[in-house]
Amino acid sequence: MAGIYIHVPFCKTRCIYCDFYTRTDMSPKYNYVLAVCREIELRKDYISNEVVKTIYFGGGTPSQLSYGDFQKIFDTIRANFTVAPNAEITMEANPDDLDTKYLEMLRGLPFNRLSIGIQSFDDNELKFLKRRHSAERAIDAVSLCKSSGYNNISIDLMYGLPNQTMDIWQRNLEQAINLDVQHISSYHLIYEQGTRLYRLFKLGDVKAVDEDLSVQMFSTMIDRLAAAGFEHYEISNFARIGLYSKHNSSYWLGDRYLGLGPAAHSFDGQNRAWNVASISKYVEGIGQGSPVIEVEYLDKHTSYNDFILTGMRTMWGVNLTELESRFDTSMKNYCMKNVQRYINQGFVVNESNVLKLTREGIFISDGIMSDLMWVE
Repeated sequence: MAGIYIHVPFCKTRCIYCDFYTRTDMSPKYNYVLAVCREIELRKDYISNEVVKTIYFGGGTPSQLSYGDFQKIFDTIRANFTVAPNAEITMEANPDDLDTKYLEMLRGLPFNRLSIGIQSFDDNELKFLKRRHSAERAIDAVSLCKSSGYNNISIDLMYGLPNQTMDIWQRNLEQAINLDVQHISSYHLIYEQGTRLYRLFKLGDVKAVDEDLSVQMFSTMIDRLAAAGFEHYEISNFARIGLYSKHNSSYWLGDRYLGLGPAAHSFDGQNRAWNVASISKYVEGIGQGSPVIEVEYLDKHTSYNDFILTGMRTMWGVNLTELESRFDTSMKNYCMKNVQRYINQGFVVNESNVLKLTREGIFISDGIMSDLMWVE
């Protein structure tokens, strides 16, 4: 089975930390939707006629699209792909957009999972991040989604913000738990080049959080969410039992996926590809029947590195039998040689021929994965 990702590059405002391809000018939206539908037709063979098990509208802010926009895209997907009856169909949304009227509209569409970009329940932090909503609005949005019949809701939280204290972070966690959602994604703030946040950081107007405090926040999150019944199934993701993000899990498990829209990435099981990060160039290329796409052809060693990187991030780990089958015995031996010291130190375990990070290993996961990578 395979997945489809649709990148919606429109936002009302741009958050201070965001480095995704987005635009606040909504005027190209009509042509964008038509181009996405045409791209579906042009690239329908990319995932080799596999049944589609997940559809994910990400952004940007997909909740800037209308009923008619979504319906055109869904109709085109159904006309060109076989979608599994129990497919997970997700929409990312901003809390500000999820009012009663918009949710009533959504119920007429096949979405069965919502991913809400909350980031914080502290109004000062939200203002700093240039988020459109308040903490109260975020809480109300989740409540409205539940009353509208959605029972698979994910929220995003961010930690490691400048001036964020442990007290603020603990309050954010408690509020998230009290919302009784099914999934929480939580990421450390990153100072990405090209963002307004990065410029403020380089000017000295904001200061990164202390590393020890950052580690303490991550540790507290792991323990508190575990106590609340969440399973830590990927380094940045926590879910109620069985309610993992099937779409994101497909990335980590190496499934095929087709990315639609400007800047969207795809993977055909062997090679990676990505669309041009420009609405105008994207629309023009699609209109000419020649999508502007770059392709990275993966050799054996790059594929091995991807296998290590994605597997070690998850609770499912790296299956050594599969590693040997997909690559060869020498690469399995290479992996085992480099991982042994981490096993000896208690950072990695080998359970039934599957390598997994221990709780202690999660905190040095970047170093572990780097040491398992193939280096020419």
